[in-house]
Amino acid sequence: MSFFRRHRWLTALLLLLTVAGGSALWLLSKARAMPVVRRMDIVLPFPADAPRRPVTVALLTDSHLSGPDNSPDRMARIVALMNSLRPDLILLGGDYIGDAKGGATYDAAQSIAPFAALRAPLGVIAVLGNHDSRSRKNRVALSRPGWRAAFARLGITLLEDEAVRRGPLAVGGLRDIYTARPNIPATLATMQRAGGVPVILTHGPDPFPLLPDQPSLTLAGHTHCGQIALPFLGIVYVPSRYGVRYACGVYREGAKTMIVSGGVGTSGYPFRMLAPPDIWLVTIRPR
Repeated sequence: MSFFRRHRWLTALLLLLTVAGGSALWLLSKARAMPVVRRMDIVLPFPADAPRRPVTVALLTDSHLSGPDNSPDRMARIVALMNSLRPDLILLGGDYIGDAKGGATYDAAQSIAPFAALRAPLGVIAVLGNHDSRSRKNRVALSRPGWRAAFARLGITLLEDEAVRRGPLAVGGLRDIYTARPNIPATLATMQRAGGVPVILTHGPDPFPLLPDQPSLTLAGHTHCGQIALPFLGIVYVPSRYGVRYACGVYREGAKTMIVSGGVGTSGYPFRMLAPPDIWLVTIRPR
C-alpha cells in the first residue's frame, strides 16, 4: 500500500493546498497583467471657437501603488503605454495610494511619481480618490494643499470642484464623493463659464445620477469592475450607493454618457478574476 493510500487525509490536504496555491498565483497574475486598452468614440457639441477636429482623452485610474501586484516598474510600463496612445489629454481618476497587501508600500509622493513621465499636448489633470483622503487611519495620504503641491511639482493640474478649459473641452474635476461632499452645481457653473465640451472627472460613478440631462461625458473609476467577477453571476459587489448599477463600462442616460474604468491596481487583496485592469482612450468628435 502506497504512502498516499495509507494517508488519504494528508493526500487530500496536500491536493487542496496545491489547488488553493495555484489559484492564488493565477489570480495574482491577472492583477499584475498589463491593462487592456478600451476605446470609445462619442459625438458632443463643440464650442464655436474650437477647431472641428476630434480630441482624444485617456483615462487612468485606481493605480493603488503597492505590492505584490503593482510596483513602480509596472507603473512605468503603464505610463509608457499611455504615452504610446498619443492622447491629446490625460485624466487621472484618483486612488493613487495602495494598502498593505503583503508586498511593498509607498508614500504619497512615491505613489504619484510615475506620472511625471506622462505626456499629452493638453496636459494631465487629476482628481483624488477615497484612498487619498488623509485621516487618523490613513497617515500616508497628504492634506489637500499637500496633494496640490505634490501634483504641481509633476506639472499635473489637480482639480477639486474646479474646472479648466483644455482645447475644446471644459474639464470639471469633482472632490471624492465617498469622503467629502462635492459641490456639483458650482463645478458645473465654472465649466459653463469656461465654455467647451463638458467633461466631468470624478473618482467614482455615484455623482452621475446627480448631473443634469444634457450632452456631457463623465469619466470615473473606483469600482475596479468588481475586481473579482464570478462565472455566470458576473459582478456581484462594488463600493457604491447604487450597488452594481454603474459597475463597469459605458452608461448612457438621456443625453449624458459615463465611462467607468476598472483601473490598473487592486484594493484589499491583490487578485483579479474576469475583471482585467484597463485604461480608456476616448475620441470626442464634434457634432
